[in-house]
Amino acid sequence: MQRPSRVDRLADSKRSSLRDLLGRFGLELVVIAADAPIEGSFWGDEEAGLIEHRVLVRDDTPIHSILHEACHYICMTPDRRQQLDTDAGGDYDEENAVCYLQILLADQLAGFSREKMMTDMDAWGYSFRLGSARAWFERDADDAQAWLREKGLVGRDDHILWQLRTA
Repeated sequence: MQRPSRVDRLADSKRSSLRDLLGRFGLELVVIAADAPIEGSFWGDEEAGLIEHRVLVRDDTPIHSILHEACHYICMTPDRRQQLDTDAGGDYDEENAVCYLQILLADQLAGFSREKMMTDMDAWGYSFRLGSARAWFERDADDAQAWLREKGLVGRDDHILWQLRTA
């Protein structure tokens, strides 16, 4: 499948900032060769892979994909984390929470932002009821925000608590 080239990719980012961000959650960023298939990638192509505590990527992997897979790890239960290989699983509510959290985390990356994340999500084809990631985030994501609070991942005013879901 031909994907848009205008989204930010690992090659465009400051790897150290991304490694530091993922490291705060016990995740390891594993960069593989440009011509190698990405193990643990649910969608294939250049999409990030997820095996155990490792996020597997290439230079052409979009930043939104890296943060999306990392957020799956953050949002899943500990028992799912122990068996994690490719398919993060989860239900509809968790998927929404993952999307919301990846937008929040985008502001924590040097040279990136939630605005760029939402633009890249739209360009890639994420679909939201209101037609765009921004409209969803600003006007239709109360359930995702509540889910993240209930699971102890964000506090008031979307303050990131820098911990993994525990139950």
